[in-house]
Amino acid sequence: MKKIIAFAAVAMLASATNVMAQEGEAVYNKACQTCHAMGIAGAPKLNDAAAWEPRLAKGMDILVQSVKTGLNAMPPGGMCMDCNDDDYKAAIEYMAAKK
Repeated sequence: MKKIIAFAAVAMLASATNVMAQEGEAVYNKACQTCHAMGIAGAPKLNDAAAWEPRLAKGMDILVQSVKTGLNAMPPGGMCMDCNDDDYKAAIEYMAAKK
């Protein structure tokens, strides 16, 4: 019985880490920087407030949907195959922040 409880606890912890949002900078570094660092194919650059302003005006839900379905040259998921909506939001907030 103890083995079953221990296994269940480990399984719960493992699944909990998969649903926790990743840090915006971490998502950017692993999946977004290739295009957003240099503005490839019209991607808004990191910390370019002027480029991000009209996009943010559409609302975060619309931006997240654009990432999930792809937009222009950005493929669906924006190169982040293990991201959830919170991860995308964190990455967008990180990229759109003024420096």
